[in-house]
Amino acid sequence: MDRPKVGVSVIVIKDKKVLIGKRKGSHGENTWAFPGGHLEGGESWEICAKREVMEEVGIAISDVTFVAATNDIFEKEQKHYITLFVTSRYAGGEIQVMEPEKCEGWEWIAWDMLPQPLFLPIENLLKQHFSPFV
Repeated sequence: MDRPKVGVSVIVIKDKKVLIGKRKGSHGENTWAFPGGHLEGGESWEICAKREVMEEVGIAISDVTFVAATNDIFEKEQKHYITLFVTSRYAGGEIQVMEPEKCEGWEWIAWDMLPQPLFLPIENLLKQHFSPFV
């Protein structure tokens, strides 16, 4: 197992719901996850969040705020990530599946109705009793 990589997971909020999509073609396939991706060298997590959401969903976000971190060990895939979770506000644009090879589709879901199974970093986040609506 290599040294941990840094992932940024973006909780996009609109009308008391969060944006979530079903992963495919990567580790965590067939689990539900927020938009996000790898933090690039020299990049802030705010810039990473905005870039990843635009690349994956085609929408703009604002008010990016760090809220939590998780230590995520994917045993089967022999991968280790530190995931930085940020919240943000939907700022405009139409939701699109910009990377159909990586995501089946995006949905706005109430926090207490998150679909299953969840991507490991989100499972670990929920173990911290986190809610973006507290």
